[in-house]
Amino acid sequence: MKALIFDIGSTFTKGVAYDLEKGEIIGKAKYPSTVSEDVNIGLSKVIEDIKAQTGYRIEEFEIKRATSSAAGGLKIIAIGLVPDLTAEAAKKAALSAGGKVLKVYSYELTSLDLEEILFLKPDIIILSGGTDGGNRYYPLVNAQKLSTLPLNIPFIYAGNKDLRDRIEKIFRENNKEIYITENVMPEYGVININEVQKLIREIFLRNIIHAKGLDKVKKIIDGVVMPTPLAVLKGLEAFSEMYGESILVDVGGATTDVCSVAEGAPTQSGVVWKGLKDPIVKRTVEGDLGVRVSAVSLLEAVGERELEKLANDLKINPKERAYFLSKNTNFIPEKDEDIYFDAILSYYAVKISVERHVGHLEVIYTPMGTLYFQYGKDLRGVKKLLLTGGPLIYNPHKKTILKGAIYSKDEPFLLKPISPEVFIDKEYILFSIGVISEISKEKAKKLIERYMKRMEAWEWS
Repeated sequence: MKALIFDIGSTFTKGVAYDLEKGEIIGKAKYPSTVSEDVNIGLSKVIEDIKAQTGYRIEEFEIKRATSSAAGGLKIIAIGLVPDLTAEAAKKAALSAGGKVLKVYSYELTSLDLEEILFLKPDIIILSGGTDGGNRYYPLVNAQKLSTLPLNIPFIYAGNKDLRDRIEKIFRENNKEIYITENVMPEYGVININEVQKLIREIFLRNIIHAKGLDKVKKIIDGVVMPTPLAVLKGLEAFSEMYGESILVDVGGATTDVCSVAEGAPTQSGVVWKGLKDPIVKRTVEGDLGVRVSAVSLLEAVGERELEKLANDLKINPKERAYFLSKNTNFIPEKDEDIYFDAILSYYAVKISVERHVGHLEVIYTPMGTLYFQYGKDLRGVKKLLLTGGPLIYNPHKKTILKGAIYSKDEPFLLKPISPEVFIDKEYILFSIGVISEISKEKAKKLIERYMKRMEAWEWS
């Protein structure tokens, strides 16, 4: 069985050809994306290249599917009641479905909020709020306001189940496309995002692909089956089925994604788990942490003191170089100092993004003794770290970069993995493995075993 899996991105369209019976790659190609013209132009160029490498015509591939993050990816706005509860649950649902969360709103939407929503131009809006049987005011008033906006997009209601009929009526009376699903937080502190995830994917396949002009690919292939980030997440899930609880770090030019498949429960006695518990399969996206488009905001996140230290250690002016990279996003470093500076940027992108993803301990001193509260996941015991993304695959200074992902005694309350085995997606194919995992988990695992390479300790420790 032969498969040809594409990723239609905002910058490049990539293709990976497989012989699934042998469990091997037989061809790879990429070409600048042509979504603004005709997506099939770039797709056809990749197919031509694959044919030149393999000798196979497109018709000879039994499986021909694509993922996409083109045209800004799947842009979602999440709205809830309390920032750390229903709003956060809606955000987690959007991210785990492969979406890009543009903004999260809480409580009653103001006129300025509504103006900003129009400016952001989301693909989907998720409205949540209130546990089942709980708050009624905010979901209803926000539904009234949202339903009058001049937006021709799908809305999802995932809040207090007692309001479903009224919410649906409000949107339908204003000729809006509304989908009703299970509450993302049916009880206080209980997160329920699986049904929302499924619905987002259905809407992506039914609506968003057409809205972005991606349905044209059906002239050539079977279609776009999921957002690229969701495919990568599914690839990690297959990896975790083989190797146990795992973390993925994906550094890009605009964002750094971190995914984990782990329960994250407290690992030491005397620690109380507080706040909203994360789902076992969790994805976070840091839009201010990238090594090209977001290089300036990345250094802003690093802080002045660290920048001064960095400037003393390098011949390169960090601020000037970050500005240059943000304007020259296709820059490929060749000089040693440029390659090392990319490694430094990647280190900070990894460090800050992993810190935001993992949980942390908070220490409270009382007359009765010391109390420890855990917020988020304790990932110190996770033994597998998977790396993907250009900077992590190609930069030779992996030892420098990887330090950002590993637990440090200098920051004992940040619950990063302590001593994981490191694997690397050297062929940059994890997205395609995610697609194949939905066809045959066994064949996907065969590819993982062959192409997700374990790094030797001397390479990074």
